[in-house]
Amino acid sequence: MALWNFPEDFLWGTATSNYQVEGAVSEDGRGRGIWDTFCHTPGKVAHGHNADIACDQFHLYKNDVALMRELGVKAYRFSISWPRVFPDGKGRINPKGFDYYHSLIDALLEAGIEPAVTLYHWDLPQTLQDMGGWPHRDIAKYFAEYAAVCFDELGEKVKFWMTLNELTCASYSSYESGKLAPGIRGDGQASFSAAHHLLLGHGLAVRAYRDTGQDGQIGVACDVNGARAATRAEEDILAADRARDGWGGRFFLNPLFGKSYPQRFLQAYPKRRLPVEDGDMEIIGAGLDFLGVNMYKEFAIAHDPSHPEGYRRVRTGYSKTSLDWDINPRQLYRVLKWVNDEYDCPAIYVTENGSAFPDKLSDDGLCHDPERIEYIRGYIAACAEAMQEGVDLRGYFLWSFIDNFEWGCGFTKRFGLVYCDYDNECSRIPKDSFYFYREVIAGYE
Repeated sequence: MALWNFPEDFLWGTATSNYQVEGAVSEDGRGRGIWDTFCHTPGKVAHGHNADIACDQFHLYKNDVALMRELGVKAYRFSISWPRVFPDGKGRINPKGFDYYHSLIDALLEAGIEPAVTLYHWDLPQTLQDMGGWPHRDIAKYFAEYAAVCFDELGEKVKFWMTLNELTCASYSSYESGKLAPGIRGDGQASFSAAHHLLLGHGLAVRAYRDTGQDGQIGVACDVNGARAATRAEEDILAADRARDGWGGRFFLNPLFGKSYPQRFLQAYPKRRLPVEDGDMEIIGAGLDFLGVNMYKEFAIAHDPSHPEGYRRVRTGYSKTSLDWDINPRQLYRVLKWVNDEYDCPAIYVTENGSAFPDKLSDDGLCHDPERIEYIRGYIAACAEAMQEGVDLRGYFLWSFIDNFEWGCGFTKRFGLVYCDYDNECSRIPKDSFYFYREVIAGYE
């Protein structure tokens, strides 16, 4: 066993999402999604990049599974492309879309790797966005119908499901800040409506899964942003707690665990309305088998009475990743402890954690990434400490398996354990961190 004393059944994994790696956006009957539209709208993505090819995993998945087997991971987290299996978002099913996922899942199982499937990683079919997108209540119903077909098609092979990935990104970042597809800016009401309907879609999908009687587990992958007081002043301590009420905190987690939406957050935006109907909260809070925690950021918080929520984020002195995110392993420890103490979690998985650095191939044709190795070492140590203090953490999925299309940043940010050479037919070159993570999984670190 490792010095960190992770149990033998700890689920070591890695992760990607379909749109970031698959490519083949026009093959085998796949429909158009909001990210296809977003990418081909001038000015939305850095350098005009798009994911039409991405890492070409659609064609190269066998190579990737072979690399995962060499890495020694026990699980691979990936997502299904809603428009690949339902080209119109609802109604007509595309069997060839499911054929691809059967092939990928079969290859994983043959390699002894558990498929951990996310149903929604932001790729809403464009036809449903044309109806109004997630701010429209019917989208929750269509999501549950799509989920039910996925359970029927793949449920005999897949025993680890996540309904949604990062609800803040699919609501606030999509309909208010506009940084993500469909790129709508400044519509605070739309972001609130989308948030509630995402949660409702989650609850309906969980109900559909329970109705199948299948023996797997189902949860959700939430982006949880940490918040710590910038000073020991009481006003900063109170401000940090208020910061946990909103996006990336209690706003989504409370309903998932059967609690009401946080009133302090709602009162900060009195002109916005949550479209809650009778029975919604019971559907949303009906129960999870696990909570997935995606954790990249923690913010230092100071009191600020001029802000609607009463706080502001302040500068820190930590080293940064390429996305200007603090490198501070204690933040993952604090988030895991907070979630564990705040909610009655049946189990927790870190479903995403990782770092972007300006990786390049060196003269020897390899990719040396010592900063990522130190990042992984520190954050896994934080997981071990949290477990020692009673957090029921069952697994860790490192983001990401391979460099990929990083949303609005295009291909300019690299998170992967494997270098993707986009200029050389998407060839794969394992980085030094790949071999380091292999040592961690094998128990030698």
